[in-house]
Amino acid sequence: AVQLVESGGGSVQAGGSLRLSCSASGYTCSHCCMGWFRQAPGKEREGVASINYSGTVNVATSVKGRFTISQDNAKTTLYLQMHSLKPEDTAMYYCAARQFAWLDPSTRCGLGTDDFNYWGQGTQVTVSS
Repeated sequence: AVQLVESGGGSVQAGGSLRLSCSASGYTCSHCCMGWFRQAPGKEREGVASINYSGTVNVATSVKGRFTISQDNAKTTLYLQMHSLKPEDTAMYYCAARQFAWLDPSTRCGLGTDDFNYWGQGTQVTVSS
């Protein structure tokens, strides 16, 4: 079974940095998309950033320039480097994945929850002012 396990969350002050990791197992990413989502209390889950197997990224406007998504060469670990964190970044952060039969390397993966079908349990990020 596909398993996604997030780590790296925590509590930081505004302006600080955190690096989230997501370890993927149970599938081989040949033509896949992976992404980070977040959900604050009382709000809908929103896409933060996504990346395809060839490294093409899609980053939400709200975090562009502050967050960077990346993956290891084996496509088994996904990262989200977060800088200049703000209190409004406080949320549970989720890792997501989807495998395709074929995906053009230039295709940007989506940032909608319907674009992914595997999900991790989440890691909490709390930013205090």
